[in-house]
Amino acid sequence: MLRATLKSLLARKVRLILSGLAVILGVMFVAGSFVLTDTLSRSFDSIFSDAYSQTDVTVAGKAKVAVSEMEGEQVPANIPQSAVTTVSALPGVAQARGVVAADGATMIGSNGKAVGSFGPPQLGENWLGENALTQLREGRGPTADDEIVVNVGLATAGKVKVGDRVGVLTLDAKQREFTIVGTFGYSGDRDSLGGVNEIAFTEPVAQRLMLGAPGVFSSIDVKATDGTTPAALKERVAAALGADYTVRTGEEAAADDAAGLKDSLKFFNNILLGFAGIALFVGIFLIINTFSIVVAQRTKELALLRAIGAGRRQVIGSVLTEAVIVGTVASVIGVGAGIGVGALLAFLAGKFSGGLELAGLGVPPVALVASFVVGVVVTIVAAVMPALRASRIPPVAAMQDVATPDRPLTKITAIGGVITAAAAALLGVGLYADGGLLLVAGGVLLAFVGVALLTPVLSRPVVGLLGRIFAWSVPGRLGRLNSGRNPRRTAITASALMVGIALVTGVGVVASSAKTSIAGAVESIDAQLIIQGTQTGPRAPTFAPGVVDEAKAVPGVRDVVGVGSDAATVDGRQQWVTSVTDAAPLPAIYGSTAVAGSISALGPDQVIVSDETAKDHNWSVGSVLTVQLSRGNEHRYTISGIAPKDKAMGEVMLPAAAMQDFAQPAPSLGLVRLDEGTPVASVQPQIEALVADNPLVSVIDQAAFTDQQTGMIDQVLVMIQILLALAILIAVLGIVNTLALSVMERTRELGLLRAIGLSRGATMRMITVEAVVISVFGALLGVVVGGGLGAAVVRALRDQGFTDLTLPWSTILLYLGVAALVGCVAAIVPSIRAARLNVLGAIAHE
Repeated sequence: MLRATLKSLLARKVRLILSGLAVILGVMFVAGSFVLTDTLSRSFDSIFSDAYSQTDVTVAGKAKVAVSEMEGEQVPANIPQSAVTTVSALPGVAQARGVVAADGATMIGSNGKAVGSFGPPQLGENWLGENALTQLREGRGPTADDEIVVNVGLATAGKVKVGDRVGVLTLDAKQREFTIVGTFGYSGDRDSLGGVNEIAFTEPVAQRLMLGAPGVFSSIDVKATDGTTPAALKERVAAALGADYTVRTGEEAAADDAAGLKDSLKFFNNILLGFAGIALFVGIFLIINTFSIVVAQRTKELALLRAIGAGRRQVIGSVLTEAVIVGTVASVIGVGAGIGVGALLAFLAGKFSGGLELAGLGVPPVALVASFVVGVVVTIVAAVMPALRASRIPPVAAMQDVATPDRPLTKITAIGGVITAAAAALLGVGLYADGGLLLVAGGVLLAFVGVALLTPVLSRPVVGLLGRIFAWSVPGRLGRLNSGRNPRRTAITASALMVGIALVTGVGVVASSAKTSIAGAVESIDAQLIIQGTQTGPRAPTFAPGVVDEAKAVPGVRDVVGVGSDAATVDGRQQWVTSVTDAAPLPAIYGSTAVAGSISALGPDQVIVSDETAKDHNWSVGSVLTVQLSRGNEHRYTISGIAPKDKAMGEVMLPAAAMQDFAQPAPSLGLVRLDEGTPVASVQPQIEALVADNPLVSVIDQAAFTDQQTGMIDQVLVMIQILLALAILIAVLGIVNTLALSVMERTRELGLLRAIGLSRGATMRMITVEAVVISVFGALLGVVVGGGLGAAVVRALRDQGFTDLTLPWSTILLYLGVAALVGCVAAIVPSIRAARLNVLGAIAHE
């Protein structure tokens, strides 16, 4: 039986290649994601290991507000000089140095633009001199307040050199002029560590510009004397400084800092694996169809095996053995392709992040295990139903001219209805419940399965209706009838395309609704000009607070409000808060009225909250809140007003003085309201002049602001469409596979059609019509299912600002048009094969 199975597989190897391609592409995604994240993870380990290579023990102040790597950058508390003195005097300490190192130092390059990259921080530091890791390449260290040294990577990116005068933006968003007196690099002839841009000032200047206070540090680097272990010194330092400080060995600090970035990588890896799962899910439909058709073609062969003594289990084992072989071979190829894709993506990530030094390419065991398990299991699961069908072939079929009869659709329709109802229930609970992401994912999966099971009962009427478009010719009528003659096969083929189109459509509905909601929200704001920069990193660009007062003095300007935001702890719970330079104009700008109290004024110890936030926390006017910001001490504020959520500047709005204790003590948003009848064009250039020294920030009107906000949505949408293109590609392969195998199955029929006068061109048109009808049917299903899922998500997110449901009709029509084109492309090879059939040989074909 095994020999018969292997010979059968070899005889049909071409037929199984396309189904194997589905597994190859899916496994490639799985292996590639693991290789990518493993390479980047080890690269981060190497970077932080180097960064702490000259440190035995490091001391940092405990952050006043804990922020994860995914939420932003955590701000450690400043360390006073007295702590450095205390550590220096401890036994076993050879050297203790105060270190200033904070993100937010941006150099203006020779072209007048800010030098930076997406991802790595822009560090402002105090110059500590050379050591085994850090080496001056040119010039000297800074000694005057207007002198800096920069790493070679930054100098190269900014096209500057020693002796150049450059502008630098720091914590307060003001540009200051400095002279570059030196450049430095790192051991191993590296121009940077992980693509990080570094600017080193004199110590007093670094303290003032990067930490906001003199005589303070962000950390202490401690070197142990000979004979003192880092672990022992760590305990000694921790005992001396107390609980307000975090003390770690250099190895622990490197591991902890790398772990924070690895959490982000895990999130990214899960996204990639999610798309891999989608690709493999679509591949299941292709594999089911392939094995179903192969089993149908082998009816006589399998019946003959049954007649000479093969049992049902042996027939099932024969089909599943083919599946195991196909899955294993495809997994091997997929792993190889995945390693190449992972290496390429890691290379691009390194270049995109500004020069990340990559660790050697490695293939973690989990990549191999997951790839083979997923590839083989998916293939076996997809082959189970065809295998069971093969085992039911009676031995007597070997002596008859057997045609595979259509089975009733009652059972499959009932099961599909139950599964679809269960999917709707899961989606309903998941979309409206907190933390229901897994329920939503399960509901979407069940929805696709349920609709796929319902597709056969829909295929005949819908396919018949679509096929009438081509019914004006004989090939068109034949193609329409062929596409509807086997509803199960048509349904499975169309369902593969349905999944990909549904996901793209659903995401498109959510994106379009988000863009429409944003546009509506912007239009409702009575602010004709907005001061804001485009965020390319964890922190939004800010501008100097003085810009707000200067803008108020511009003729034609009625009101200006500067807004900053930060993570804070409010009554012991983490909360995003805002601070405004002036609350008085906000009711007019947002068109809001107080739900309770007053929202037109904000005293130094007062706070305004949104009505939803007040309800969630059981707050009311007069409630006293304890707020801890990134810097400074806890402060108690009294709620003076409650504003409607959709017309409030954030959930918790603090007075202007609170902004000084934010991680970025400057506004990131400015709202400019003009006098009635004042032309925007007459005021915009004057306000642009106020931020001319800050190339990170621009002044734009409402239309440009809307485009800026929705542009990010478009970028995300394009990325998702590119990733989902893999699933659509597999669906296209499914159409090609179905048609190719169908042509083989109908060899005799095609020969008879040719014999009675059907030309080669007409034969090709018939196959093309069949492909177009199936692909358009799948796309139509996808549009309907995806539109429904997208609408449900938008409805569930109405409290998150999704006020409008918008269907992207132009995109939907494009998908349907592309589906018709996909059908034409998919039909090329099968139609050529059908047209080239030898008529007499086809008629005699068994």
